[in-house]
Amino acid sequence: MNQKERFGIALVGCGIVGGGTARLLTEDQNFLQERTGLPLVLKYIVERDYSNARALGIKEDLFEEDYNKVLADPEIKLVVELIGGLTIAKKMMTKALEAGKHVVTANKALLAHYGPELFALARKHNVCIGFEASCGGGIPIIKALTDGLLANRIEALFGIVNGTCNHILTEMTEKGQSYKNALKSAQAAGLAEADPTLDVTGMDSAHKITIMGSLAYSEKISLETVPVQGIDTVDLYDIKTGQELGYIMKLLAIAQKTDKGLALSVAPAFLHKNHPLARISGAFNAVSVYGHAVGHTMYMGRGAGSSPTASAVVADIIAIALGVTPQAFKTLTFWPDLTADAVQLPQGELESRFYLRFMVQDRQGTIARISTILSKHSISITSMLQQEGETDSIPLVMTTHLAKSGNVQEALKEIASLEEVENKPVSLRIVEEYPESVS
Repeated sequence: MNQKERFGIALVGCGIVGGGTARLLTEDQNFLQERTGLPLVLKYIVERDYSNARALGIKEDLFEEDYNKVLADPEIKLVVELIGGLTIAKKMMTKALEAGKHVVTANKALLAHYGPELFALARKHNVCIGFEASCGGGIPIIKALTDGLLANRIEALFGIVNGTCNHILTEMTEKGQSYKNALKSAQAAGLAEADPTLDVTGMDSAHKITIMGSLAYSEKISLETVPVQGIDTVDLYDIKTGQELGYIMKLLAIAQKTDKGLALSVAPAFLHKNHPLARISGAFNAVSVYGHAVGHTMYMGRGAGSSPTASAVVADIIAIALGVTPQAFKTLTFWPDLTADAVQLPQGELESRFYLRFMVQDRQGTIARISTILSKHSISITSMLQQEGETDSIPLVMTTHLAKSGNVQEALKEIASLEEVENKPVSLRIVEEYPESVS
C-alpha cells in the first residue's frame, strides 16, 4: 500500500462500540478498500483501559496513551470519539478539531448539548463531524435526513429510538411483566446499564430528537425546551387496558411542524395496534419520517450494539474519506451552527387524543362530575371503561377526541381535587398515524 495514500484513523475509546469499530477497520480492511477504493488505516487506539481491546484480539501495537502524539501525526486525518459523556469527550473532540482532524462520534448527549459550538469549531478549522451512529445505532437516519430526503419539507418525525425502553415495554406488553421485572430482564440481556436512568427517564431519546429535529427543520433546537417523560412511571394496568382498547404503548420521540412552530416531545404514548411503529418490538429502533413530496418513509433496525453501531461509525469514516461529508458540510445550510433558534409550539397548544385514567370511589354521580369538568375544558369523550373492583376504589378509563394538552392538564388538576378521586390521574397521548401529503 502506498504510504502517501493512507487515510490514517485514530480511535478514542475501545469499549463496546469502539471495539466493534476497531474490528471492522482491521479485520475488514481489505474488503473496505475493495468496496470503496480507500486505504483506510486504523493507526492508533487511545484508551485508559485496554482490557476489552485485548480480549477482542486487537494488535497491541495500535495502543497509544499519548493523545497529543496522535494529533501531531500528519497521517491522522480523522479521530473517532467513542468514550461518551460530556466532559472528557468534549475536550478530546475539541482538541481534534483544533488540530485540523475530522471527527466521527456516536455521542448524542455531547451533540445535543454542544452541537452548535462543536460544528462552528469544525467549520473554523475546515473539517467536519460525522455522527450517524448518534441517533439510531445502525439505522442510517442521519443520512436520510441530510441526503436522501433533501428534496422534502419534513412534516413530522416519529421515533422509537431507545432499545432499552422498547425492550422493557415489549416485555410488559407481550409477557405481562412488571416494569421492575422487565428492567431486570433488560439488564440481564445486556440491553440496560446497571444505572438505566438516562434511558428510562427518556433523556437519551430527548438527545436524539434534538439532533434529528434540528436537521429535519433547519432550526436550532435547545435540549432544555423538549418536554420529556420516561417509562419509569408506566403502570402495567395502563398497558393492559390500552391493549383491550386496541393500542400498544411505545416511548415516542416526536417532532412535528405546525403553523405555530415545532411540536417536540418525548413520552410514552399509545399507538393503534396496526400502526407501523406499534410492530417494532424488542431492542429494535425505528423512525418514521413524513416528507411533503415522498410521503411516509420508515427506517428500522438495530439501534444499539457493537457491530450495528460500528457499521454507522465506519460509514461516516468512508463518507468523510471520500469527501462526501466535507462537501455537504461546506454547502448545505441546515447544520446547527448555521441556523436560527427554533420557533416552538407552546406545550399547552398541542392537539392530540388522550387516554385518561382515574382511580375513583364508587359513588353515584362521580362519572357525571368528571365528565362535566372535561366538557368545561372543551374535552369530549370517545369511549369509557369502568371495571368493577374488590374494593370501593375502582379504575375509570376514558379516551378523548382531539383536545389541547393544556386543557387536559387543567382539567386533570381540577378532577384530582374531587373528594372521590384518589391518586394522581394518568394521562397518555394517543398518537394517530400521520396523514401523508402525497396521494
